[in-house]
Amino acid sequence: MSHPISKLKSTFSQPLDKVAISLCVALAVLTILLLLGGDRSVPRVRDFSWSDRTVSANDRAFILTFTRPMNLNSVEENLTIDPPLPGKISWAGRRMAYTLEYPASYGTDYTLRLASARDRFTEASDTEHFLDPFEGTFQSHDRAFVYLGSEETERGQLILYNFTRDAKIVLTPADLTVMDFQLYPDGDRVLFSAIDRGNRDAGLTDTQLFTVTTGLDFDDTNTEPPGKIDRVLDNQTYQNLQFALSPDGSTIVVQRANRKNPGADFGLWVVRDGQAPKKFEALPGGEFVIAPNSQELAIAQGQGIALISLAKGDEGNEPLQFFPQYGRIMGFTNDGNAAVMVKFNTDYTRSLFLVPSSGDPQELLNTTGSILQAQFDPSGRYLYCLLTELIEAEEYIERPYILALDLENETSRELLRFETSPIDLHMSLSPDGRAILFDRLLTDTDTNRPDVPLTDSGDAIASSQLWALFPLATADGELAPQPQPERLPLDGFRPRWLP
Repeated sequence: MSHPISKLKSTFSQPLDKVAISLCVALAVLTILLLLGGDRSVPRVRDFSWSDRTVSANDRAFILTFTRPMNLNSVEENLTIDPPLPGKISWAGRRMAYTLEYPASYGTDYTLRLASARDRFTEASDTEHFLDPFEGTFQSHDRAFVYLGSEETERGQLILYNFTRDAKIVLTPADLTVMDFQLYPDGDRVLFSAIDRGNRDAGLTDTQLFTVTTGLDFDDTNTEPPGKIDRVLDNQTYQNLQFALSPDGSTIVVQRANRKNPGADFGLWVVRDGQAPKKFEALPGGEFVIAPNSQELAIAQGQGIALISLAKGDEGNEPLQFFPQYGRIMGFTNDGNAAVMVKFNTDYTRSLFLVPSSGDPQELLNTTGSILQAQFDPSGRYLYCLLTELIEAEEYIERPYILALDLENETSRELLRFETSPIDLHMSLSPDGRAILFDRLLTDTDTNRPDVPLTDSGDAIASSQLWALFPLATADGELAPQPQPERLPLDGFRPRWLP
């Protein structure tokens, strides 16, 4: 005999079972239809990593992220950048990376567009389900540089000129004569040495070290107005001689000598962010350059170039490497995998060598004149050199010229020759590799005043002109056919492009 409660459960479960089965069947049919027909939503660009950003020469790749897996060819064929920026594309799932072959030209607004692309499951004929057209914008850093003024009212002052905005700003006060300077990697500050213009007895060994803000705000993180000065090192106990700023801006290396006992207390000091200056326990030397990794220092010691670790300098320091055949180091490639060094030959010529971190050195040129500067372009393919040619006449004359070395094709091209100019020249290659700044000086050997800036050879600078050589390279990094020198409407010297 069946129990009455069991009959009651059976009565109510049958309709519920039918409803559940019906829903399962309906969902199965819907799933099959979706699988057969596909998802008809329109693909979109979910994120553009450079959207509304200001990029520098160090920014070499952006990423597009899509909402759906894409048909790769349709994206690559329809992606445009205006003005053009040649690059290479790589994929990782729904993310597309675009790596520039050469940095974006400074002072330029760019627009990226993508339309008529489709996802992986859409047929080429189904134009209704192509990607939702996308447009994004970004811009490069302003084309700007810093120089030392030579006009009477600006003599020895640090000045910023912004080509992009046609704006000129005097950064340092009139009571300081700036002797040398280097730029922080973000372009927001300048490190400089200066003497007190009011001290008539001040000389080259009476410099103090300062920083000054530029007021530039490329990354929307700087709130300091231009001209704010902070002292880094005074000159009460030690004379401050040459100095170098690390590429990451975190470390300053200064050559210092004790005023009371310079012979016994002479060497390098390290100033790190947030720390007191500390003597660097390493053998003193001559010229020095901080490597691109900001962890190593290349310094001329005796008859060679020593590479020493900045991280171990407090514990005593043996060279990581020593290059006995070279007398000067001119600089590094951006990746730090090679350096350019000068060898002084026994026949009184000079040779410029490319010295890789691994492999054999390569002689790039040999000259009877001087090798004043050598700077790599952003790609590391071109090396721009400021050289002199020794001309035999009644008196020996050194005639300067600028030479471009193509390291990939092992060719060279002379870009500019100075017919009548002293060898106290400085050039600066722009971070995007498209222009060179240089100065042309007139000196006065009879002047000996602390308020008058000096050349590297110690002569007083009476006046100076600023010039630009432009354009050096095309958008794809090839040498331009014939860059032309142009005098700038500015009087100054020692120009340096902002990063």
